[in-house]
Amino acid sequence: MVDEVAVVGAGTMGVGIAYVFAAAGYAVALVEPDEARFAGALHTLGDAAAAGVKRGKLEPERGRALVASVARYAHAADLPMGVGIAIETVPERAELKARVLREIAARRPELIATNTSSLSVDSLAASVERPENFLGMHFFNPVWSLPLVELVRGAATSAATLARARVLAESVGKTTIVVEDTPGFATSRLDLIAALEAIRMLQDGVASAEDIDKAMVVAYRHPVGPLRLSDIVGLDVRLDIARQLARALGPRYEPPKLLEDMVGRGELGRKTGKGFFDWPRDAAL
Repeated sequence: MVDEVAVVGAGTMGVGIAYVFAAAGYAVALVEPDEARFAGALHTLGDAAAAGVKRGKLEPERGRALVASVARYAHAADLPMGVGIAIETVPERAELKARVLREIAARRPELIATNTSSLSVDSLAASVERPENFLGMHFFNPVWSLPLVELVRGAATSAATLARARVLAESVGKTTIVVEDTPGFATSRLDLIAALEAIRMLQDGVASAEDIDKAMVVAYRHPVGPLRLSDIVGLDVRLDIARQLARALGPRYEPPKLLEDMVGRGELGRKTGKGFFDWPRDAAL
């Protein structure tokens, strides 16, 4: 049974994944070379733990101990040998992920997972020594709230690896689905089509951001509208994925100019405080 989890990358997804494992009692190693970003990650973890305790989702003792249970490593090459699972969460750039995965594989963890939402698991598997121990584990943002993990089975992923990953995800309260390694998997394709069409509607002046989202929430009972969800995911992440899927699947995934312009201005959504909506600092909790 895995008792230590390494999370490589302290961005939005990495912090969320670190949180759910730490909250479940795992020892967490968080890899982040930037000291300021790691300090920010600890601050976010502390705020999230306090919010979890306040809402009755986290025992007070666990909440107090959560931040202290997260250890920092500057580089994946510094991780202890043989950690139970290492989950890569760096940005969606193939060359960066491949380099980081090679560093992770050299530490010989029992399992290696990539949190990619759009890149080919089979292509990334070329960077690890034991591809049978490698798969995609696609968590959703905010990780502490959304209960799904999409398990992506590569051509070399063993049945034992898939089974262990399912048990691990379920141990932190997640529900899993299994998909094959196809562009965009299942969830990214469904989610992105709705988001891109909502952005095009806003760009064309069909309705306000508030009303476009309200249509999805009220008429179709989505818990959150596509524009607000895009802000939560990060507009830069949306843009990266749209470009990748457009190359793989065709023009229906081409990003709207409005999305490109907002990312160019640094309006990335919740993490910068401004996107399709304005976000206060504590909105992540």
